[in-house]
Amino acid sequence: MTRAPQAAAVIADIVGSRRLADREAAQEQILAAFAVAEKDVPPLRAAWATVGDEFQALHGAWPQAVRAVVRVSLALPPGLELRFGIGVGERRSLDDGAGDRIEDGTAWYRARAAVERAHARADGAATAFVAADPSLTAAVDGVLLLRDHVLGRLKARERRLAAALLGGATQTQAARAERITQSAVSQAVTRSGIDRLLELDAALAEAAAGSFGHAGAAGEGAGDEGDVG
Repeated sequence: MTRAPQAAAVIADIVGSRRLADREAAQEQILAAFAVAEKDVPPLRAAWATVGDEFQALHGAWPQAVRAVVRVSLALPPGLELRFGIGVGERRSLDDGAGDRIEDGTAWYRARAAVERAHARADGAATAFVAADPSLTAAVDGVLLLRDHVLGRLKARERRLAAALLGGATQTQAARAERITQSAVSQAVTRSGIDRLLELDAALAEAAAGSFGHAGAAGEGAGDEGDVG
């Protein structure tokens, strides 16, 4: 039996969606944030809205998914937050009979488990990761836990700086946009931990381009078939 291709599925849900004054506007802002992220980290399938104030996207590798979701978080307007679940496994695209495609497979089951873990982890924004390999899950999920801690401590300007620098801007360009000096940007980057976010992102980009760039390169053995949790 031919194995389905490996992928990294992303499920995101809105934090406090019932408190939103305008849910339709919020959904548009979230899709716009995904679009910003997708310019830097192109997905296999661009983000789309689903039922229950959820959004889904698909990446070819877990490092790409991890790089994408931080960009989405930073592109969101103040007061709007998402929880993310990233799952690694098989991905199947099925025809629903009406011309639309339905996503299925263990990548999606694990993404569902991951977003539930993120929900249990924090009342606000959080990211969690699940793969077939417990060691990979523990390593990546632990990194995400620490990254979320850094993100949660960033002030508004620091979030804008992080978004700009992750998007490829220089410190000089970021300083010009904020109307501050390059030295002030440098100090903020070091003080807030943005420099570590940039270092992690660069390492993930390198991983995505190498042997670990394939979603199944680590922890997706023959036992993956039939695993739905």
